[in-house]
Amino acid sequence: MSEREVLEVDVLMVGAGPANLACSLRLSQLLAGRDDVMLVVIEKAKEIGFHALSGAVLDPRALAELVPDYAQRDCPLEAPVDHDEIWYLTGGRKIRAPFVPKALDNHGLFVCSLGKLARWMAGLVEATGQVQLFPEFPGVELLVEEGRVVGVRTGDKGVDKHGEKKGNYEPGIDIRAKVTVLGEGARGSLTKSLSRQFGLSGPNPQVYAIGVKELWQMPAGRVPPGRVYHTMGWPHDRETFGGGFIYGMKGDVWDLGLVTGLDYRHPYTDPHGLFQTWKTHPALRALLDGGKMIQYGAKTIPEGGYYSVLPGVVDGGLVIGDSAGYLNPLRLKGIHLAMKSGMLAAETIAEALAAGDFSTKALSAFRTKVEGSWIHEELRAARNIHQGFEGGFVRGMANALLSLATKGRGLADRMGMHAGHERIRTLAMQFGPKPPPCVRMKYDGKLTFDRLSGVYESGTKHEEDQPCHLVVADTEICRTKCTREYGNPCTRFCPAEVYEMEDDPERGGKRLKINASNCVHCKTCDIMDPYQVINWVTPEGGGGPRYVNL
Repeated sequence: MSEREVLEVDVLMVGAGPANLACSLRLSQLLAGRDDVMLVVIEKAKEIGFHALSGAVLDPRALAELVPDYAQRDCPLEAPVDHDEIWYLTGGRKIRAPFVPKALDNHGLFVCSLGKLARWMAGLVEATGQVQLFPEFPGVELLVEEGRVVGVRTGDKGVDKHGEKKGNYEPGIDIRAKVTVLGEGARGSLTKSLSRQFGLSGPNPQVYAIGVKELWQMPAGRVPPGRVYHTMGWPHDRETFGGGFIYGMKGDVWDLGLVTGLDYRHPYTDPHGLFQTWKTHPALRALLDGGKMIQYGAKTIPEGGYYSVLPGVVDGGLVIGDSAGYLNPLRLKGIHLAMKSGMLAAETIAEALAAGDFSTKALSAFRTKVEGSWIHEELRAARNIHQGFEGGFVRGMANALLSLATKGRGLADRMGMHAGHERIRTLAMQFGPKPPPCVRMKYDGKLTFDRLSGVYESGTKHEEDQPCHLVVADTEICRTKCTREYGNPCTRFCPAEVYEMEDDPERGGKRLKINASNCVHCKTCDIMDPYQVINWVTPEGGGGPRYVNL
């Protein structure tokens, strides 16, 4: 039996997204010149930025605080927003809104690739010489002793699908830290474990949406950089939260995607199919005519807002960024909030290091800092946005407009909310005793693409012979109860065709087949499974999508 290596550090940050990159960079600024403090960031992706995906329109507020001369340091922002429109779509028409509400006005902001931004930030972090960045190191287990987080165990390498060690086996290491910061993105697996072990939750449950996205290379001169369009309405039904975005990038690239709330009601809802259908609208078809799809990806987004933020402070641990739910559902933005949360975490940690106190009481200064910052101000002003859409599109829009006039209150304060998986209807509730079959659209391979084509363009790769990282607690539920009650929604809500119901010659009927190597790490299955029997855990380090410019 091989012994695990133990690495002792001062601060361990899990996940190299904008939150932890900002945290590590701010820490290096605050601790400049101190060579007695060891700061480490681990990341599950093959390279920093490979798992970073967002729209994105960036509010540079946090970036300007962290790196005031970011423009002079060649920050890879695509273009300033110079034109903003909101479209309401019907099946065949585009109705342009006569004005853009202040909350959605993006002038002064920048279109950007989150992957490019993450790689640039990682370069700044490495240049400090005070932080060590370790890609291909997934955090698989929290180390907790006597009610205190003391670090993280990283994943083993070289284990086959039966759990046996292969010839290239390398055990993961235990990284022990005075403070562990979780910035894993939405629905982080360690954050789930932390919440369960320490009983953490916000006043409302977190709710999510999934964004399915493509990049399209267009002929020269076709894409004005900095052009921003947002859409609402079709193809979503009136019970489903969501909308589309189209951003003009450098090099004649359209960056476009559709966001679908993972609290939908209709059991046949298919976010990937809705995105492909959305592109067939005459307005979208005209924009994309003559172009070629060059990249694909999908990511979940924490949409609950102010009342769903995780109170992520425990002995020895903090939760920041999307993992905690720092996203403004009214402005459709979270990168700047993630960065600011990381910066405030860094200030808290620097104070804790100086005092030698890493208790919940000491680290609770983080929450005090958040509540005294513009994070609180911004989220408070959008505190009841997503909740209104539980009553459908019309009620949701009415509540959103009222929220703008009442500084976030809306129709009521606090508006309650249900976890998304609790809202999906059974087939009987939706259709009655004889539900029709679910029919998917036909893809033409030019404008619309099936899931496997998307997976190919996402660059997703996994070591095939490894334990399945989609852990289903009871597959019998899948072949019997879920088939009967919901028609196996995992085969529709997954944007990468990971889940498939295949013929079962031994017992008859169907059985679940999991194509784990297709997974793009969006974690929709973990969120939306109606029985909550799917647990997404980290695969072997380096696996997953390889997003370059998304």
